[in-house]
Amino acid sequence: MGVEAGAQAARARALVVLRIRSRALAVALLPAAVAVILLAGAATGRLVGPGWDAARWILTPVAVLVLLAAAGIALVVARARPAMSPTIPIAEEAAPDLYRMVRDLADRLDVPAPSAIALTPDCDSWLEDRTHRAHGPPPAEEHDDIAGGGGHPHRRHPVAPVLVIGSPFLWWMRVGELRAVLAPVVAGTGPSAHPDIAAARRFVRGLDAAVAVASAPERRPVSRVVLAGVGWVARLLLRSCRVYAAEMERGVAAAAAERAQAVDYGLRIVAQEQVGLAYAGWDRLLTRVALPAWRMGRWPSRLDAGVVAALTELSRRDRLAEGFASRLGERPACDLLEEPGAIDEAASLLAARLFHGGPAGPGPDWSPVGWSEYPEEVVDRKWRIDAARLHRVLDAMGVRPAPGSTAPDTGGPTLSRVLDHLTDRAAEPPFATRGPERPPDDEEDLSGTTPRSATLAARLSAELSREETTATPSPPTVTTSTAATSAAATSSAATSAAATSSAATSATATAPAAPTTAASPPTGSPPTGSQPVGSPASPATADPAALWDDRTLPLFPLQPPRTARELLADHLTAMICCAAMDTAGATPGLDWLDGPTLLHNGERTADLAPKVLTLIEDGDSTPLRAWLAELGIRPEKPVRLV
Repeated sequence: MGVEAGAQAARARALVVLRIRSRALAVALLPAAVAVILLAGAATGRLVGPGWDAARWILTPVAVLVLLAAAGIALVVARARPAMSPTIPIAEEAAPDLYRMVRDLADRLDVPAPSAIALTPDCDSWLEDRTHRAHGPPPAEEHDDIAGGGGHPHRRHPVAPVLVIGSPFLWWMRVGELRAVLAPVVAGTGPSAHPDIAAARRFVRGLDAAVAVASAPERRPVSRVVLAGVGWVARLLLRSCRVYAAEMERGVAAAAAERAQAVDYGLRIVAQEQVGLAYAGWDRLLTRVALPAWRMGRWPSRLDAGVVAALTELSRRDRLAEGFASRLGERPACDLLEEPGAIDEAASLLAARLFHGGPAGPGPDWSPVGWSEYPEEVVDRKWRIDAARLHRVLDAMGVRPAPGSTAPDTGGPTLSRVLDHLTDRAAEPPFATRGPERPPDDEEDLSGTTPRSATLAARLSAELSREETTATPSPPTVTTSTAATSAAATSSAATSAAATSSAATSATATAPAAPTTAASPPTGSPPTGSQPVGSPASPATADPAALWDDRTLPLFPLQPPRTARELLADHLTAMICCAAMDTAGATPGLDWLDGPTLLHNGERTADLAPKVLTLIEDGDSTPLRAWLAELGIRPEKPVRLV
């Protein structure tokens, strides 16, 4: 370990953590030591008498029980599976240039090179220790550090952590920018190799994993009682060393940042701006473009490539980003991969699992979609499904064309039926007194809307909830460990903080953290990382879900559930778009920053949302009808539904 002040501070805090471990061991051995003294005194004839005999009879069983309890707790801590971030392992054969760049960077920093490289579908980078037995065998290049064969080999030297890189960085950043951003992260392998820091991290990760084991549900009564005691002891030790572990990680991050200052310092300032820009484009792409497709059972298979298109569109619209488009002529970092398309597809599937909770692989109800197919396969279909749901709810409510309506009662789904129903007529009594349904109870959600809009919104929300419940059975509840605040979670956060400085760290604050779930791997499941992308034995897919619990998906929901008012606005907009496509020749389109959009005469339509809200909130359809007439949309014509 270098002479950086942060490294020395990190080692000092690591020693404090190890002293806490030693004290816990001393407390566990104290009754046994006293019992040994009493038994030795009896054997030598020095500690004899009724009082000493009673002490021996009482303390010896207590010492045995304490030793058994301590051994059980130590066994759980040692065998519990530490938390691990879901990533896509990249074999060296799949990215030889990327591995070469990282090794050259490690040589310039005079630190050990990372043992492997993995990708995560988010805008962050960090180091992750995967030396636990449950994480699979070490990389091939590390086998020289292993002694013995079979079973659980003994490591002569610590294996360097795995370098986890955000996949959007590879597609948006240039090669030099990626090297500058990764320099502080790779520099963290130096302090990580120190024996004291490595031992302290293993201890804290083991405690965190033990808490997760104790918190797992569906245990037998006896096991639940025993593990409750294990969890109590693990939480007590975590509380004792949490502050010191966090300070140790901050010291490691500071030492890594100090060591990396001399490497591409000027370029790193520019690259940090790209980190914030990539995060903004990635977040917009997921929430506006990918999420509608995920909700329909389709997952865009080129999300990382979509980031480039989204940020290029942003640079075209925003004058603050004008200079960023000129970078596109330089070599992108994704050229360091042998098959960027396969890796992009794997990252896109993993993103759908993490942010939406989709299945592990493609299927009849979970199929990939390309960007060229997105308007027809996602946008058009989404609008027609929403419009069909809207008319099903109106049918259930018994809604018919209003008296005096210009739309003929053809029985088909028309936009006029919806407009007439939502239009507030001052001459007639409130809608709540006309039907059997009562007004919705959600006053906060539907306040400021007309009674008809409120009732229809509540019915739509209930209908959508029933559809989702029928399509996807509720997963069992999983209790996660409260030890996420331990150094096992702060390790990656602190290291990534060194990679992006204050400006970039604020942009990457929502990077994936490893889930703390049950520690026992499923029987027969392959270890994560055993078949990385590019290996001959496996296709380009994400990690098997052997080391993180599918029942907790989605780990990072992108948005809170939509309110009833938002659902009504979305369904009404979808009905309007269907009418525009069927009666005015409009087409569905994709806007990289705003998601699904309606194209009329090849141009994007605007100003629709305010008119929809006016109808919902005030019951006034005049602005919307004027907008429809201007575009030549005929609301009285039936539309095609799915």
